[in-house]
Amino acid sequence: MKLTVVYDNEARRGLLSGWGFSCLIETTEHNILFDTGWDGHVLLDNMRTLSLSPEDVDILVLSHQHWDHIGGVPTFLNANPDVDIYVPASFSKNLKKEMSTRQSHPGNSASLSGKDISIYPRMYEVKAPREICRDVYTTGELGTDIKEQSLVLDSGKGLYVLAGCAHPGLSAILSAASSFGTVAGIIGGFHDSREHGLLKDLELIGAGHCTAHKDGFRQMYPKKFAEIFAGYSLEL
Repeated sequence: MKLTVVYDNEARRGLLSGWGFSCLIETTEHNILFDTGWDGHVLLDNMRTLSLSPEDVDILVLSHQHWDHIGGVPTFLNANPDVDIYVPASFSKNLKKEMSTRQSHPGNSASLSGKDISIYPRMYEVKAPREICRDVYTTGELGTDIKEQSLVLDSGKGLYVLAGCAHPGLSAILSAASSFGTVAGIIGGFHDSREHGLLKDLELIGAGHCTAHKDGFRQMYPKKFAEIFAGYSLEL
């Protein structure tokens, strides 16, 4: 399993930066795009610079309904409409309808479980924690004011959490992720979290995008901390 950050506020030389976050997860069976950043043209340009094809993505997961995580969706779906989409159930009805009408193979609605029911072609509304595909899980829809899901990746040697903005709080996210096993690392945006002590047992703390207190995490965990940017990659 390989992770490549393709959109972030910071970018390595040769890539474009932009406010937002997106990460590609490559497994032996699937290519999963987690969020899209806000500018789809930046997203696709970075992917191609990194020799990653948007046409090879078969699953799109959106963490929450904020412009800096879903703004690139229309451009991405124009490049590749043939994907399964997983969104928190709280996404607006109109937004879900807009995304589903851009897809090329209607009629594939399915009930994922008693709590997760899709009413749109190839779009799955996530409520509870569940498996998305082998070794990839969702925490389920978390939070109150801002509903958000994070991904949980099973490396075989511990779980790694991929967070968009962590609006529900690191405590809620890690608690949900722990239902699948032992969490070894977390990557993504931590928003304004000061829950530094919660990460003491992790092996990797990769902070990017909206993390307001990076220095606090870096100073507390200098050997575990990694600053995330477009072009950052990690093999699990």
